[in-house]
Amino acid sequence: MNRKEFLLQTSALGIGTMLPIHRLAHFFQTPFTTIRRNVGTFTSRGGTIGWLASADALVAVDAQYPQSAQVFIEGVQEKTSHVMDMLINTHHHGDHTAGNLAFKDVAQKIVAHKNVPGLQKASAARRGQTSLDNQVYANETYTTSWKETVGDEVVNLSHLGPAHTGGDTVVYFEKANVAHMGDLMFNRAYPFIDRDGGANIHNWITVLRETISSLESDTVYIFGHGNQEYGITGSKEDVQLKSDFLEALLEYTQKGIAEGKSKEELSTLAVLPGFESFNAPGWSLPLSRNIAAAYDELMEME
Repeated sequence: MNRKEFLLQTSALGIGTMLPIHRLAHFFQTPFTTIRRNVGTFTSRGGTIGWLASADALVAVDAQYPQSAQVFIEGVQEKTSHVMDMLINTHHHGDHTAGNLAFKDVAQKIVAHKNVPGLQKASAARRGQTSLDNQVYANETYTTSWKETVGDEVVNLSHLGPAHTGGDTVVYFEKANVAHMGDLMFNRAYPFIDRDGGANIHNWITVLRETISSLESDTVYIFGHGNQEYGITGSKEDVQLKSDFLEALLEYTQKGIAEGKSKEELSTLAVLPGFESFNAPGWSLPLSRNIAAAYDELMEME
């Protein structure tokens, strides 16, 4: 597949609540990258896959699409012969869960927040029966927190309320000190705010700030997507910057509402001052989509 075909296929698969992103940072990354202590990332098509692979543990975080998921499964099995203990879905979007199909007979269980299967089913149903028939759902769910020891690692899952969607999970590999944020983090790029899927910008800010305050100062964070110039891993400063952007987004929109401006008038802003780096090259989600989501959320609160 050449680059043009890749971009077109990615765009086509972005219909519905899948992310309408034409160029992903993942295309420019090395597929398998180790971060620390047997934890790393895999990048291909869709949201970043995180992994734990050791002699006595194998865990995947997010599944991308069936084809790239199969590439991941074959590649990670070169790192360990251990059975795949689990697949974790950080949320319901298709570029993170469509690949569940490839994991169905490989992972001993699929774990997600309790809202994910329902959101995943509703999203697939909007795309048609074929998409609905191809869904594989988590068979173990949790409400606010979940923990399991896998080999010599401890995997923690937490849900702090609606943010990017109504079913987001932060996955923390305790001993490696690595946290997978899923799509709570679009690193220096305008995020997808899935209001149909239960997004809440106000609480998204809280989730990001509570996460970095609860983890270590040197925690490495894995991001669901990222500006190709900044990548898909980073530090608490990157997470703080995202929360600052969301706060500034709400402040800009609230000020405009108070001045009597319409959603359309507010959405003409091309770049939010102070966050120029979020205007990522090749990124198809414009700031106007974020402003529109903020406007709708704020108007609902009045």
